[in-house]
Amino acid sequence: MGGRAPPGDYGDRFAFARYDRVMFLDAPRGFRDPALIVARNRLLTTAESTLPLEAWARNLEERRRPRMPDIVVPHFDPAEAGVKARALLLFEAPGPKTVPAWGGSGFISVDNNDPSAQNVWRTRNEVGLHEHVLAWNIVPWVLGRASVKPTATELAQGAVELRGLLEHLPDLRVIVLGGQKAQGGWDAHLDLVIGDRYRVLRTVHPAGQSFAQAGAKERFLTTLAKTTELVR
Repeated sequence: MGGRAPPGDYGDRFAFARYDRVMFLDAPRGFRDPALIVARNRLLTTAESTLPLEAWARNLEERRRPRMPDIVVPHFDPAEAGVKARALLLFEAPGPKTVPAWGGSGFISVDNNDPSAQNVWRTRNEVGLHEHVLAWNIVPWVLGRASVKPTATELAQGAVELRGLLEHLPDLRVIVLGGQKAQGGWDAHLDLVIGDRYRVLRTVHPAGQSFAQAGAKERFLTTLAKTTELVR
């Protein structure tokens, strides 16, 4: 398997060959560099394990557009496992750094230039969770320019869509629920429907405010370490 790129090696060779579904770039907040976003967009057009998920996301977007004309559903990260994922990191809703029109990358990615992505990057790197992973949100569309918490209605609607996504992940073993909103949405709308099909782990949200609380960083690290064991 290919590894992460050496520092500065950001050409097309890296964009297409070096990822090989082994996580992210060589440092957090890699998408500060616009050239790396361009490279990831190129990869998106050829990453076979991500293309079915992209088709699902674009279909979701178009189905909801009549009622939500400004809907934005970010791209899945083609540097991750796609339909071959064994672990799903499920958070609350996409933040503004996922929207290109607002200076974001367009991706749900551990390489995004924001504190949450940085915390996930560092923790995954520390526990060795470099592959077999997909990151997503229980509400898959952007809620606004600020980091807005989803409402009960939005969680219910997002949970309906999530059931469709899970059908595209035949190798999935573990779902990590990051934050109270993801956990509440799962408990209210998915727990009884899904049953014991997956191992479900619960942890804090990786946002900076959550991570600043006593014991939060350690809890997140412990959960991802357990995830690493379960996907081997």
